[in-house]
Amino acid sequence: MGNSKSHPGQERSSRFLPTEQAEVNRLFDALSSEKLGSCASPRSFSLQALKGHVGDALPSEMVTRLFEGMRRVDGSGKAKGPSERVSQEQFTASMSHLLKGTAEEKSLVILNMISASGGPVKARDVHKFTEDLVGSVVHVLNYRRQLRGWSQKPPPGSPSRVQVLAAQLCSEMRLQGGGKLLGPQWLDHDCDRAVLEDWVFRAHHVATFLSLVIHQGFLLLRSSLELATLVPERQVDPQREFASILDVLSVIYINSHLPQERRLRWRLLFATELHGNSFAQLCGRIAHGGPCLVLLEDCDGHVFGGFASCSWEVKPQFQGDDRCFLFSISPSMAVYTCTGYNDHYMYLNQGQQTIPNGLGMGGQHGYFGLWIDVDFGKGHSKAKPTCTTYGSPQLSAQEDFQFQKMEVWAVGDAPKAEPVRKTRSILDIDPEARALLEASGRGRHSEGLREVPDEQ
Repeated sequence: MGNSKSHPGQERSSRFLPTEQAEVNRLFDALSSEKLGSCASPRSFSLQALKGHVGDALPSEMVTRLFEGMRRVDGSGKAKGPSERVSQEQFTASMSHLLKGTAEEKSLVILNMISASGGPVKARDVHKFTEDLVGSVVHVLNYRRQLRGWSQKPPPGSPSRVQVLAAQLCSEMRLQGGGKLLGPQWLDHDCDRAVLEDWVFRAHHVATFLSLVIHQGFLLLRSSLELATLVPERQVDPQREFASILDVLSVIYINSHLPQERRLRWRLLFATELHGNSFAQLCGRIAHGGPCLVLLEDCDGHVFGGFASCSWEVKPQFQGDDRCFLFSISPSMAVYTCTGYNDHYMYLNQGQQTIPNGLGMGGQHGYFGLWIDVDFGKGHSKAKPTCTTYGSPQLSAQEDFQFQKMEVWAVGDAPKAEPVRKTRSILDIDPEARALLEASGRGRHSEGLREVPDEQ
């Protein structure tokens, strides 16, 4: 029977490629190298050894949570009794669960990171775990210098983006009975493993953030982390640097909702801090600039905006497609996608007397989900009860709002410049006009100096 049974942890470790498994083994060797009293004791490591290896890369609370999650799981994936150390089988199984496992396996480790008993936990305990996880993401990205130009903190006076994003992630949880984790009244509800498994499946950021914490915190299998698509490169003229409305967490959240090919870099097109409070400047800088994000902070501190899926054009018709969306960053994070009710995705116009002049997204004239007036510095967000195009609520603090800060970021690679179309002279097209010119004794001054366009 002993020969037919697989070695503890073997089934879990099989998910790793040979090179990956070798790296996992090397990390365990480093962690378990501390001297023990008995040479016969199976190799294992302590919390102290893990904290010594991680150092300041992660908050101490998160290192403790990860250690607790590992020591309560055995190689078969079942709950294990209390132990003061983590064996190689436990370590391999835990890394396999968190980096390559299913939602069920990840939820097992998360439950053990939260609860000593492995039983149901209160929603408030899950909420605290989520805040610790989100905070660890900011911490380790800053420590490893992987912020890619973004700030680790929101602008002064803004609410904690750690708490805001943690609340957003927890809002995706479905409690027993189908209720959502919204508001303090839900914090005493029980969350069992089934609830956590469903949550990990719904809120994909939870698994992504756990992977990032391990990759960057433990310096394990970092080559498999697609950090470039998680945190886009911030591209701003180095001679005109400025403090953005956005911090790294809000950037990560918005970036995850963009089309895959648009997630690698963000290029600043317009910022009131650099380019002034001018609608003409706004139009001139964003027209034909490619897909972009429009971002506002109103005078009450609400931060919100929209994603334009194609280049803005100044014209009196609606434009764009169903990849557009509206979003909120503060006081809450949310993304609102198209409902299919109408195609009023984007609108940009100026210089007209009979139709509205301004920038709008969703809804209709005079009743946009997001509107920036040509009289720059004011706008509206109207939704009774929601915007027809995007299903979004009122994004601003006041329905008619004032703002002082606005930014527009082009996302992805810059669009290729369209070739200048050669236009044909009337003299090229009309032989009679050319003959009349020559009969009058005047020659063609451009003859021989320009290339006559080909026939289309």
